[in-house]
Amino acid sequence: MGSSRLLGVWEGYRVGTIQRFEAGQKGPTAQVWIELEPQAGRGLICSQCGRRSDQVHDSHVRRVRDLPILEAQTHLLVRRRRVLCPDCGPKLERLNWLDRYARVTRRLAESVARLCALLPVRHVAGFYGLHWETVKQIDKEHLLETLGPVDLSGVEVIVLDEFAIQKGHRYATVIAEPYTKRVLWVGRGRGREDIRPFFELLGVEGRRKLQAAVMDMNGAYEQEVHFQCPLAQIVYDLFHVVAKYGREVLDRVRVDQANRLGHDKKARHVVKSARWLLLRNKGNLHRKADRIALRELLDANRPLMTVYVLKDDLKALWSYQYPKAARRFWKHWYSRAIRSRIEPLKTFARNLKPYLDGIIAHCRWPLHTSLLEGINNKIKVIKRMAYGFRDDEYFFLKIRAAFPGIP
Repeated sequence: MGSSRLLGVWEGYRVGTIQRFEAGQKGPTAQVWIELEPQAGRGLICSQCGRRSDQVHDSHVRRVRDLPILEAQTHLLVRRRRVLCPDCGPKLERLNWLDRYARVTRRLAESVARLCALLPVRHVAGFYGLHWETVKQIDKEHLLETLGPVDLSGVEVIVLDEFAIQKGHRYATVIAEPYTKRVLWVGRGRGREDIRPFFELLGVEGRRKLQAAVMDMNGAYEQEVHFQCPLAQIVYDLFHVVAKYGREVLDRVRVDQANRLGHDKKARHVVKSARWLLLRNKGNLHRKADRIALRELLDANRPLMTVYVLKDDLKALWSYQYPKAARRFWKHWYSRAIRSRIEPLKTFARNLKPYLDGIIAHCRWPLHTSLLEGINNKIKVIKRMAYGFRDDEYFFLKIRAAFPGIP
């Protein structure tokens, strides 16, 4: 009994022979092999129905990994018995420290799962001397058990965004609850049919209760939300609108102005290299040299000055709390953009106009997808730690586990 307490309690079994093999004898690391024999006179429990039985159908020896002992891999030679259950027939004996058909003990599996929350699967596998597929399966089963089905009851507002899952323009969609910062669902793709399973999980009552959906100007997201939840209001995010402005207006005008400078290589270089100066907020220009360079650039180029000022004014639209005031500001901004005679700016303003209701909705729902930008950054870290994921279900479980939500 003393050796059992020293080495660990394996209920229903007693410790038989113990052998230690140093590194090189049975593998690259030291190993301890422990033979476990069933205790006599102990009732057996059917692993399927839980009924007790004294009859053994048959038995066989199984090798099972346990937690390391004294820096040595521990291998248990367990004589597993099959109970002759009156109800179920021959079934494995139920053990509280070893699952059916498992090749690792429960305490080793729990230790592996805890370490997988901190380290990549490959490193955990190397630490315990297990195959990486075994470690991944242990962690996956642990996540399935602990996370369970997602609870979508009470969800009234959602945030949708996409992230790159693989090279070659392959994307997935993440949907989160903005107030608790809880990831609700992750699925491959960014089309209407790709996000439809989420609304099926939401159910008829959940779709009726949904009040707002925050997103970028992804037409597929908008169409599916309107179709599934006609009462929900679409809210367009500031970050994506400003990013679109930077690509379609600032970049285009900057390149056009650089091309007009002809053979003046120095001036062309100044304009073409000013992209980040024009995109960054004034408050983020901490270096005095950057502030001086921006002022000199804008003083010397009127079109760049115009699109730069209108960029900051467009961002101010998201600071309004009253829809009527926001619409008045929009009309003034739109009029200035059309009168600017800068074609990329005029085109952007006309294309943005149909989305005005979703922009003005920010007055009632002052939300944005910056939450999901933070989530996407963490997703990139998870993906790098795993050197990429081939198992989508496991990858999405890791994302859900990383963002369980704030109570």
